[in-house]
Amino acid sequence: METPENYRAGFVTLAGRTNVGKSTLLNRLVGRKVAAVTPRPQTTRRRIVGIRTDERAQMILIDTPGLHQPRAAMNRRMVDTARRCLAEGEVIAAVLAANAPLGDEDRALLETVAALARPAVVAVNKIDLATRERLMPLIKSAHELIPKAEIVPVSALTGENLDELVRVISALLPESPPLMPGDEYTDQTERMLAEEIIREKIFLAMREEIPFSTAVQVEDFKEETERNLAKIRALIIVERESHKGMVIGAGGRQLKSIGTAARLELEEMLGRRIFLELHVKVEKGWTGDPRRLKELGL
Repeated sequence: METPENYRAGFVTLAGRTNVGKSTLLNRLVGRKVAAVTPRPQTTRRRIVGIRTDERAQMILIDTPGLHQPRAAMNRRMVDTARRCLAEGEVIAAVLAANAPLGDEDRALLETVAALARPAVVAVNKIDLATRERLMPLIKSAHELIPKAEIVPVSALTGENLDELVRVISALLPESPPLMPGDEYTDQTERMLAEEIIREKIFLAMREEIPFSTAVQVEDFKEETERNLAKIRALIIVERESHKGMVIGAGGRQLKSIGTAARLELEEMLGRRIFLELHVKVEKGWTGDPRRLKELGL
């Protein structure tokens, strides 16, 4: 198919503090799940790309870890990744949460984006959770910090006003033919998608203190095409023996529950049967080990 006249394409960085809904927004814009989504902050740990292609534009959307005050080595790497991704975007979409007041990290982000002198839009997400009385002062404050950016209130959860956000972002992209094949929706491998989904299920299943010291590494991914089957062996890494016991649960029930939830979603996502084998391993201090963090893609 020929590229329409005035077609636009380019990279769009989604940036914001933790828990503003960037990953939910990415998944909704792409129309497929490519990033883990949980109510917990710091769910996104690495740069994730989703691709949205329509008749007017192609957006290569870069989801980033949430900006926060880092304490551990892993958190510092996450924040560094988010800051580097700002330089990748030809358009920056700063994401704020409508159900919370504008905080110091929000203000710092908007000031940084304004200083970049790059096309930008502010997506005020979670309007389904905010009253007009709370929303209007937030929009006013954001406009004062980044006056040249259009501000678009949206709900990534319900889809409200996302068409307008797509229109605004598309108009800011440079004129260009598509940069990626139209049927591609992410640059992540199936291994990486499996790691994201397994980790998401751990975050959703476990108590507050455990997920942040947990990582997932797919050790083996074998295809049996004739059986429409993928065999996946994955390692769940924790920092403490006590955490290992909690992830496994009494009689292995917690681990089985996590595995079942991940398997069902991966079967739907990848379009074939999945045999998923999970093991739990204690690696003390892995969150502060630069070599191990690099091996885990962090």
